[in-house]
Amino acid sequence: MDRTQGQTEQHEQPTGGSAPAAPTAPATPVTPAAAGPARVVSLTAGGFALTVNPVDGSEIEPLRPGTEPARPAKRDAAARAARTATARPPVLPGPAAPARPLPAREEERERLVRLLGRGRSVRLTGPSGSGRSALLDAVADRCAGLAPDGVVRLSGYGQQHPGELLHALYATVYEAERERPGRVELLARVREIGAVVLLDDLEMGGTALDELMRATPECAYLLAATPDTRAPSDDSHIEEVFLGGLGKADCLELLEAGVGRPLTDEEIAWAGDLCFASEGLPLRFVQAAALLRQRDELNHNDEDDEEEEPGVFEERPRDAVHVPLPTLAEGAAPAELLASRVSESARAALRIACALGGELPHHAHLPALVGDTHADTAVAELLACGLLTPVGTRYRLAAGVARQLEEVGYGDTASEEARTAARHYAWWTGHASVVPERVAAEADAVLAALAGADVVAAVLLARTAAPAFAGSLHWEAWERVLRSGAEAARKAGEVAEQAYFHHELGVLALCEERLDRARAELETSIGLRGALADKRGTVAGRRALALVVDRETAGAAASPPLRLEAPAPAALAAAPEAVTVATPAAPAEPAAPRVAPSTASTPSAVSAPAAPAFRAASEASTTRVPPVAPPVPVSAEAVTRMTPVVPVTARSETPATLSEVFEDAFPLDPKPAPPTAPRPAAAPAPAPGRRRLVLLAGAGALAVVALGTVVSLALSSSDSAPPAQDPVVTSSPTVTAPDTTAATSGNDPAPEPPVSAPPAETPEPGQSAAPTPGRSPARTPSRRPSSTPPNSAPPTAVSPTPTGAQPTPTVTETVTPSPSATTTQTGTTTPAGSPVAGD
Repeated sequence: MDRTQGQTEQHEQPTGGSAPAAPTAPATPVTPAAAGPARVVSLTAGGFALTVNPVDGSEIEPLRPGTEPARPAKRDAAARAARTATARPPVLPGPAAPARPLPAREEERERLVRLLGRGRSVRLTGPSGSGRSALLDAVADRCAGLAPDGVVRLSGYGQQHPGELLHALYATVYEAERERPGRVELLARVREIGAVVLLDDLEMGGTALDELMRATPECAYLLAATPDTRAPSDDSHIEEVFLGGLGKADCLELLEAGVGRPLTDEEIAWAGDLCFASEGLPLRFVQAAALLRQRDELNHNDEDDEEEEPGVFEERPRDAVHVPLPTLAEGAAPAELLASRVSESARAALRIACALGGELPHHAHLPALVGDTHADTAVAELLACGLLTPVGTRYRLAAGVARQLEEVGYGDTASEEARTAARHYAWWTGHASVVPERVAAEADAVLAALAGADVVAAVLLARTAAPAFAGSLHWEAWERVLRSGAEAARKAGEVAEQAYFHHELGVLALCEERLDRARAELETSIGLRGALADKRGTVAGRRALALVVDRETAGAAASPPLRLEAPAPAALAAAPEAVTVATPAAPAEPAAPRVAPSTASTPSAVSAPAAPAFRAASEASTTRVPPVAPPVPVSAEAVTRMTPVVPVTARSETPATLSEVFEDAFPLDPKPAPPTAPRPAAAPAPAPGRRRLVLLAGAGALAVVALGTVVSLALSSSDSAPPAQDPVVTSSPTVTAPDTTAATSGNDPAPEPPVSAPPAETPEPGQSAAPTPGRSPARTPSRRPSSTPPNSAPPTAVSPTPTGAQPTPTVTETVTPSPSATTTQTGTTTPAGSPVAGD
């Protein structure tokens, strides 16, 4: 088997039950990590350095400065030939098998070469078994010198996304070992490739195929597909060439070349009927030639066998048995008859292929899977019978063979065969001597064994195969095996293995810039490892998650939000339409001082005798905003500059403020205003929005003045305690008239005439009731707290000090008892006429 690159023989130890190697005396002590089967591979994936660690999980970190890979160089002709040889199926052991005769396809071959020479892409459509792969081989020989990068052979079997095909094309043309470029770099590199690309077994079409061809405009494609494959789009400009069956003469020629002798009349008639039943498919006549060869061996028609007497230990009977020609049904579906006449090792290989979904393992694995040391020769035997067909770097069952074999019982032991194959591949993929490229060549068989194995074998196989797929840069198989392993680990209850698979899925998604998927997978892995108290795995997961956060932050900073900038006056006058211009933002500067408005800018709606507070509020609300200067292009941040539509209101001057610009674009009154005289430039008319603000400010000032008046009146009232002595009784009333010459505001209520004390039966709030004879006066408690300290001496009159805003008149009233009154009452009243306190 292959040895690990850069690993010496003394570090190589077989596993899986093999006998240990003879001990050697190394010059330096061997560490357990070097002696174990673990393979650590370092890769470059986009802008990351990836270290594939099969033990604890892959570690990812950004590339350090100076460690970026250099621009890869293209391979020369010799390197391309060697690369193409490795992409072909392996050479089988034993004598060289005779080459299959090429069907008569001269016309189709010349047409394909002519179209490819013109740089056109062609889609070769034909049913399975029509000889598409053989025709591609013939075209490849004729197109070797057409393109500067030669001919590239790719396999599209199982490929539904163009990304993997682009990576395969990149690895074939460029010398980039252990490097998987990012999407941007990949598209830049494959755009420079000029080659004739032969893509066999194509399984995609439509937009996916268009994406592949747009990414490589300098390549001419020859796409081989079946009729049930999705057709390309109408705008792809791909030529269509349909490959049908062969004629009767060509079928007889192909049959004679396969048998190696002239056909009899009976065989010619049988071949004619088979040509009509199979529609001239070349695969059917390759299988028919195998049936005739087996019939000749059974009938002992060879002259050498007739001259020699059968031995005692020979298996064939002494009496020859005549084997008739196969029936027409057996010729149309010959898998069962052909399988019954091959060796036991070949039949065992067919059972394994049926269990793996048609995939046949490499011939080096058949001795271990079958239990026969000579089972590797079974592949050549099955290939000669037409039961196998080459697909990329491997062999698989030909079209329709798997179904025919399963009908006769070859699929009854599929679960057991798949479990055996899974355990074998788990040992083989984890062996230190197997390089990742060998594992990638067996990717389809490994994945098929993983799908058919039990959960325990599936977890073991996925755990050992995933690092090998990652190291071989076959990341589509890496993702598939990780998902299958995570599901098998969940069913088996293996929490640690499940955490490992989710961690690897997160790292893979991070390398492919799928940040949402990477975050979800890494958070799941961190949670599972936290439950297991796996500190080392948790730290590795958190490091990868930190990279996801950094990528998300960098992506958010790359597209800052747009800001609205005031338009320049010159742009307003020149541009007749609204346009959006991305200009660099100006740096942050200190705010300019505000300019006080002139007297002419004061709104006319405010009356002249306004209060000083109201004037101050109105002036503060009508402060002019200076025009915004054009920005200085010092930053790359995008700023949106809005230029208004054609003004709908006529203005003789260029607007200088943002509010005036909006007034022109969106007037409050859509009707045209009558023409007015041009206003002076020093005092432009205020905008309607500003006038409304001034009115609101004036109304607020008036409300403040009224509230101050009420508060001052309340403070001027007296809530002092009642006098201790008896009320003073005089004979003549004396009334002091209030001073009405004080300046009053227009919003103050008119003073009421002074009145005498209200009747005792209807006391006002805050007023004491009149005392009755024979009872001392009682004071009614006031709800308003007293603003003056109580005085022991009873005041005869209260004269509150008038405020500057609103003078308050003082009324002193002395009441003498009338003929019907028996007491004298002294009190102080407010201008409204309501007494505050009385005796």
